[in-house]
Amino acid sequence: QVQLVESGGGLVQAGGSLRLSCSASGRSFRTYVAGWFRQAPGKEREFVATITWSGKSTHYADSVKGRFTISRDDTKNTVYLQMNSLKPEDTGVYYCATGGRPYGTGPPMIAENEYNYWGQGTQVTVSS
Repeated sequence: QVQLVESGGGLVQAGGSLRLSCSASGRSFRTYVAGWFRQAPGKEREFVATITWSGKSTHYADSVKGRFTISRDDTKNTVYLQMNSLKPEDTGVYYCATGGRPYGTGPPMIAENEYNYWGQGTQVTVSS
């Protein structure tokens, strides 16, 4: 079983950067896909980015492509989301999640119901 804790959120001006961290407990974390989702005020939770268990493949929502980078460091049991050139519309609660099958392969996992474990979320606020 995997437990996830996000950190690194905060208040930043438009054009600035933040790096979110997702710290995982459980040895099996390294065998699963990890992803980031976000939920803006008054909106549904949406997909942001995902990374395969191996870290060799990533996929991003069009809205963040070229600005955000997802990565993982399995020696630290941590997944990161580097966010650059932030925009006010990036504001929301950011959640990390993990799921799929151990050492799984397939198309990018972009749906919430493909993930089994979720963190509590961290707030990101981008001011104009």
